[in-house]
Amino acid sequence: MRKVRLEDIFEFIRNGAQIKQFDGAGIPITRIETISNLKIDTNRLGYADIFNDDYQEYYLQNGDLLMSHINSPAHLGKTAIVEQLNKKIIHGMNLLCLRANHQVIPKYIFYYFQTQPFKNALTKIMKKSVNQASISVSDLKKIEITISSYSEQSNSVAILEQLDYQISLRQQQLQTLAQLVKSRFYEMFGDPVLNEMDWEVCTLKEICIKLTDGTHSSPKSFSTGKYRYVTAKNIKPSGFDFSNITFVSEEVHRSIYARCNPEQGDVLYIKDGATTGIAMVNTLDEEFTLLSSVALLKQNRKLINGCFLTSVLNHDMMFSNIRRNMGGAAITRLTISKLNNIQIPLPPLALQNQFADFVAEVDKSQLACQKSLDELETLKKSLMQAYFG
Repeated sequence: MRKVRLEDIFEFIRNGAQIKQFDGAGIPITRIETISNLKIDTNRLGYADIFNDDYQEYYLQNGDLLMSHINSPAHLGKTAIVEQLNKKIIHGMNLLCLRANHQVIPKYIFYYFQTQPFKNALTKIMKKSVNQASISVSDLKKIEITISSYSEQSNSVAILEQLDYQISLRQQQLQTLAQLVKSRFYEMFGDPVLNEMDWEVCTLKEICIKLTDGTHSSPKSFSTGKYRYVTAKNIKPSGFDFSNITFVSEEVHRSIYARCNPEQGDVLYIKDGATTGIAMVNTLDEEFTLLSSVALLKQNRKLINGCFLTSVLNHDMMFSNIRRNMGGAAITRLTISKLNNIQIPLPPLALQNQFADFVAEVDKSQLACQKSLDELETLKKSLMQAYFG
């Protein structure tokens, strides 16, 4: 293991081609949004209105690393690697290109750039303005990193690439399972907005024995306690996310729960903010406190299955249709009166239950797949810690 500066192992190509960009014709050219999820998103390339090789000095090469060096602080330093390049792509002026020399394997440094030590080093040289941050290339060149021998780099890359492949497979499996549920829903019930199968239609008010929301105050919350304080950030289509959950006192909980009492099997629905429109079934067999950003839909279980209702509300067409009726200036929201008037198709309960049973079986596969994904991601983090410190 030895320490080197980035300038010892990379050629820094700062000034990409300054060409007017268009959409859809000419030679592809990178722009700031081309880096997405540590990959080069070909759907986010611009196009240079040229059809010759006048800019071949700017063509990217396999192994080039593209780094966002002028961006919002959250995206600064994000990097993608050019791999399996089978067409001409011009390096645009909005991204920094790092071209490795013979001392390092580019993919090894690509992984290194994802580590906390490197992110900490970037933070020290970051310059912030009101809406933007930047990295001085001269400062970036001087960052020291620790590299292993070429053979050790090759071994580390091979192991991490295999893990990435397995992680990608699990992610694809989860997407396939989610699509399977959507396909089965459409097969059984059709589009809930168009209602081609001519099901009876009822409003949410008609199929709920209670439709209300959580507290409109902002009670004091704590990092530990007995009663969870559930807000919009804790509601996901796949279920609860308690990674940042807080708790309220019993006194606060009792006063709120007396009016808004979510029980296992009820439907929770985000009605305020950017994630408005997401619904999920409450799986907790315990009392908890809701904030007003979440509505409680206590459905009449003799009429409608909670799993079916959440699938209707989360359906792409229904989701879009509902969000078009949102109001509010600074914060978009759905009022309780608007929620009451949402129209829901109502197939026979036996058919709804049949769909819910199918979803329950798919959920088992999703849980197993998610568990495997979590284990793979934990292993990758552990190995990266071992390789890069």
